[in-house]
Amino acid sequence: MTSQTLREARKYEDASGKLIRKEERPDFHLTPRTGWMNDPNGFSYYKGRYHLFYQYYPYESRWGSMHWGHAVSSDLLHWEYLPCALAPDEAYDRDGCFSGSAVELPDGRQLLMYTGVLKEHEERDIYREVQTQCIAVGDGVDYEKYEQNPVLDQRDIPAGSSRFDFRDPKIWRKVDGTYACVVGNRPADGSGQILLYDSADGFHWKFKNVLVSNQDRFGKMWECPDFFELDGKWVLLTSPQDMRPEGFEYHNGNGTLCLIGDYDEGAGKFVETHNQSIDYGIDFYAAQTVLAPDGRRIMIGWMQNWDACSMRSPDEPWFGQMSLPRELFLKNGRLYQRPIRELDAMRRDKVEYRDVTVSGVVKLNGIKGRKVDMELTVRPGDEEELYQKFAVRFAQNDTCYTSLSFRPRESILKVDRKFSGSRRAIIHQRRSLVKTENGELKLRIILDCFSVEVFVDDGKQVMTATMYTEQEADDISFFANGTANIDIVKYDLR
Repeated sequence: MTSQTLREARKYEDASGKLIRKEERPDFHLTPRTGWMNDPNGFSYYKGRYHLFYQYYPYESRWGSMHWGHAVSSDLLHWEYLPCALAPDEAYDRDGCFSGSAVELPDGRQLLMYTGVLKEHEERDIYREVQTQCIAVGDGVDYEKYEQNPVLDQRDIPAGSSRFDFRDPKIWRKVDGTYACVVGNRPADGSGQILLYDSADGFHWKFKNVLVSNQDRFGKMWECPDFFELDGKWVLLTSPQDMRPEGFEYHNGNGTLCLIGDYDEGAGKFVETHNQSIDYGIDFYAAQTVLAPDGRRIMIGWMQNWDACSMRSPDEPWFGQMSLPRELFLKNGRLYQRPIRELDAMRRDKVEYRDVTVSGVVKLNGIKGRKVDMELTVRPGDEEELYQKFAVRFAQNDTCYTSLSFRPRESILKVDRKFSGSRRAIIHQRRSLVKTENGELKLRIILDCFSVEVFVDDGKQVMTATMYTEQEADDISFFANGTANIDIVKYDLR
């Protein structure tokens, strides 16, 4: 039975979504049907298509009472909107249906697990959000909330842990047919922890163990966990709030964290052997993965930074994008990412240059555009003397550009959008430590109207940033202080 709240949301998004022209959106990155989008939810493969739900407020392009938007795709690049899947319409979730995940049940139905939010009045004008885990079951379009919701509440968390920071369940089906899920939580020390739960049927859940504790190392509360096996190891992805910088690996504020290690399933305990950022750029958060039918582990994230949400005016018809889906693999003990191979089918009009000398500013015929896949190799042009700096500028016109620059002597790669046309004093730069052999660097730069994603050295690191420069700014140029030598293969993406 569809509630009045959900019916209204569906009616509104259908009418408003039709008013947004295709040209106003990126080409192959998912945006909300209308209004606001944040975290990816329920990233899954069901009935022959990929399903992606998302945190959603259809009525304005700003954060509001959370719904679940819904889209499907056969290639993860071209999306079809389905009706809004969840709305805050029950006593236990009336203040928001927060992030969660999806799994297929043995009877063919799809189960969604999400965080229900209920504001509790404490004193005067102070309200706090009580967070519980809830379930809805459906057919890929319509979902019915479980009559025994919530399935996990404050009785199911360790003593001293917060019922106000208990969210974002990621569920999976184990080899034996039973289920497990991880949930982000804040223990008594105010830091973060990931809780592990078991279920025989996906409906009745019990606490298993604290999978891993932050112990105040990486920020505070850990949001949006995902936990999976990859290339013989176990990987935990999470998004810590309130991080402190650590060199160029982690930055201030909300960040991303990947822990790689070993998992004792019997004990429900994870032991990390390596930690790193997931994305080293400005705009990436709340990553979630799906296991594709062909065995690939594919990740997508919210292509936005909480501290930069004022970059786009709330008067615009939509806000928020998902990142390019990325294939994950381990190499030399660390997480690598590459753009999904389906993107290769969109490549058109190849332009190639070899052995181009760059000293000062260089522009090349045929190298321009805002929907571009460009592979770039940079080398020193002078064997005796390393170049001081190399940069590529894109989304460029007479007044605007976004740049990617590399200083080999400091091993610093920087993405910078301060000249992208923004009028806001927000985060516009981010730097990453990229060690190279004699200043030789390999980059794959993917542009899609309002974003850039840079894959460094075959996916060893990724830097993501959004920019809202007018679309007519489509020049690309190269710059070197000193002499650099470059190879370029550039495709338009259509």
